[in-house]
Amino acid sequence: MEYTHLKSGTDIRGVASKIFGKTVELTDQAVYDITAAFAVWYIERHSEKANGFTVAVGHDSRITGESIAQTVKQALTDAGATVLDCGLASTPAMFMTTVDLMTDAAVQITASHHPADRNGLKFFLPSGGLDSDDLTDVIALANAQKRVTAKEKGTVRPTDYMPRYAARLRRMICDAVGKTELQKPLAGYHIVVDAGNGAGGFYATDVLEPLGADITGSQFLEPDGMFPNHIPNPEDGQAMESICGAVVRCHADLGIIFDTDVDRAGCVGADGKEINRNRLIALASYMAANGKKDFTIVTDSVTSDGLKEYIEKTLGGTHFRYKRGYKNVINKAQELCDKGVDCPLAIETSGHAALRENYFLDDGAYLVTKIVIELARGKNIAAILEPLRLPAEEKEFRFRISVPDFRSYGNRVIEELQQFASMRPDYVIADDNREGIRVSTPNGFFLLRLSVHDPVMPLNLESDRPGGTAADIAELKVFFKRFDGLDITCLG
Repeated sequence: MEYTHLKSGTDIRGVASKIFGKTVELTDQAVYDITAAFAVWYIERHSEKANGFTVAVGHDSRITGESIAQTVKQALTDAGATVLDCGLASTPAMFMTTVDLMTDAAVQITASHHPADRNGLKFFLPSGGLDSDDLTDVIALANAQKRVTAKEKGTVRPTDYMPRYAARLRRMICDAVGKTELQKPLAGYHIVVDAGNGAGGFYATDVLEPLGADITGSQFLEPDGMFPNHIPNPEDGQAMESICGAVVRCHADLGIIFDTDVDRAGCVGADGKEINRNRLIALASYMAANGKKDFTIVTDSVTSDGLKEYIEKTLGGTHFRYKRGYKNVINKAQELCDKGVDCPLAIETSGHAALRENYFLDDGAYLVTKIVIELARGKNIAAILEPLRLPAEEKEFRFRISVPDFRSYGNRVIEELQQFASMRPDYVIADDNREGIRVSTPNGFFLLRLSVHDPVMPLNLESDRPGGTAADIAELKVFFKRFDGLDITCLG
């Protein structure tokens, strides 16, 4: 068996259903072998657990979630594990079982925002999600068909954990505003939730409504793995248009939208404008700073120049741009904290936000709970974000590399672009960039980087004036035309 192709960063992902006519990759055998390999990997590092360990298992609303869960539970009990079957659950909640239920590990069955025919596995330990290298080791064990020889077969125990997780979020709000649940701290606030038919509907019914919030107009709360209304993804234009429209129609104070498994979220202000990407990072940075100075916020590399100004000039902190990938920014933030740097937040423009106070867990429900608290305290969110300078234009293009050794080719493109930019008196190469090359131009900036896993080079541009990105693209096309192995047809 060979399962290396199912590894996507720190997750297992693949086609799990034939509904769209594609060949199933995440077969029952693949799921069993990879889960069994995880058990081997875990026991190799925790020999004292060889005679039994406890693993929580949950899944989001995907159509293959329950069937894959059955296979995961079978593999774990065959390895001697006690399984806490949590059923429909969010990804962050599965990590929190290692805290609240003191499980040794957790497995979430999810493929985030990907199409309905996909699914995957995400593994957690009490220290956090597995890193890419850890998952590579698990895959190697699965390829070798490694198994745990258990002295005794494990058992499955149904565990309704999500109510406990929701109660934790309610308690956060009550404690922050100094009221009890019976005093209804959210009475008088109208908050609309869009769960995109994923696993996030509980937030409206089990967190907001019990605290007195009016959730009228909330939509797509029912789990439906076919996602009939829109892609459950805060980065998707149609999804954001849907929640923005709901806020305007209902005259709500706040709109909240989750991805399928609730590890990401976006918001909409009372004015119907989305609080996403750079605006969400700015708001999260404000909350994480909590009035302090001399802190550091770690983000991915594609954040705007206006955000850097907001973090450093408005809030008095330091903006640390790092590599794309939510696990990359989280690991960097933890590393900085270990070195004594005050780093309360790691956040990616996709909406993955991990706060130090919450185990550096990327938890969309936790993040929006912090925003709800600001609302309940009477804070004007629009006023908080008012100093953030927004670009007039933002664009992203993705160039496919046709050369077999795409990594070497992509690095050569970046090296030559660095030389090209250094010879332009009107270009300034950023000295704080840690991925690809970022260049300030008379119009704004551009960033060219190499995808972590794929033969693709994303190009992000931002301009402070209308037409600025087109002007920068025209200049860059002259440079890119020298590379036959780079498909730039998307530039027009």
